[in-house]
Amino acid sequence: MNKKVLIISSNNTGHGHKSITESLCEKIENDHEISVHVVDGFALGGHTLLNIGKTYGPITRKSEKVWEMVFNFSADNPSLIDKFIEVLIKNNFLKLLDKIKPDVILSVHPNFNGSILNILNEQNIKIPFITLIADLVNISPLWADKRADFIISPTLEARDKCIEYGVPPENIKILGFPVRSRFFRNNTNIKVGYRNGTPLKCLIMSGGEGVGNMKEIAEILLDHFNSEVRIVAGRNIKLKTILEKTLKGKYGNKVEIYGFTKNIQDLMFESDIAFTRGSPNVMFEALSSNTPIIITGALPGQEKDNPAFAEKLNLGVICEDIKEIKPTITELLENNAEKLNNIINCQRKFIKPQVAEEIVQFILEVENLVERDLQFA
Repeated sequence: MNKKVLIISSNNTGHGHKSITESLCEKIENDHEISVHVVDGFALGGHTLLNIGKTYGPITRKSEKVWEMVFNFSADNPSLIDKFIEVLIKNNFLKLLDKIKPDVILSVHPNFNGSILNILNEQNIKIPFITLIADLVNISPLWADKRADFIISPTLEARDKCIEYGVPPENIKILGFPVRSRFFRNNTNIKVGYRNGTPLKCLIMSGGEGVGNMKEIAEILLDHFNSEVRIVAGRNIKLKTILEKTLKGKYGNKVEIYGFTKNIQDLMFESDIAFTRGSPNVMFEALSSNTPIIITGALPGQEKDNPAFAEKLNLGVICEDIKEIKPTITELLENNAEKLNNIINCQRKFIKPQVAEEIVQFILEVENLVERDLQFA
């Protein structure tokens, strides 16, 4: 029997939700017993909601303080946000259900958990509903609607937050953070560690939106270390242009500037260190590629505790002050790069290539689990 899975995702609020969706779809595509339909939840709300979603990039690039206010308001008023979105998406969502007739609904964006559960309950529609949390530690209450049949958590910390928000522990499944398969190394490119005396290959990136002190970090690396630098400016075309004008003339082939690239995994594989902000998706892609990360900051709100999460597990180090870049790199390279290579080893033990596959298997089992629970209720 063909099982239909409806995934509610997002195309414009960063790239993480889309990447998570892609990691699951690539595990589903070869299974002829499963069909999957992916929809941008913001598109269900028409131009009004779609335009709201598209403000994420400009706000997070230009004003972190404004984003902090937005995050805090939504965290303090989850029911209001749910109702607002419910009103906007209700008609199109019900039409979609009638067309797709899914067996299971999976949401990978916080804005479409309570809002969709409101619609399902009001219409007395019985379809198993699962939430897949796309943040690591400081999750919004919008992720933690206790009416969901199950919530898939990437970390113990996110699970504990769900419990704090009132979700029954038995409804939470910790499965990890799903990453697309191309970010995992194979037997032909296993990372062997860094040896002093060779050029330090550094990758500087900041998620799909391209923010941060990329120019200053590159100058410190190129001026003080035997290094080669690649910078990914993401969708930020203006930043890419500025970096090309200011760095290429001075450093020549020692620096390369990229815009948004679909082959970021190749740049990670070739790098000894990746500088990034606290985006969970970018962090986990770097970890999966077994590339040590230096975290230069994080968005307030959902990302604020991510750097400490990585440092606690020795998956990377925090360096939010530009003035600390030089001593941080120096320390990582001391004693034949002992600290840097320890991070590589810790990442290797932490990496779970099978997470996306396990999540898909759990989604397929949920319908039976829900039916069983109803029998014993």
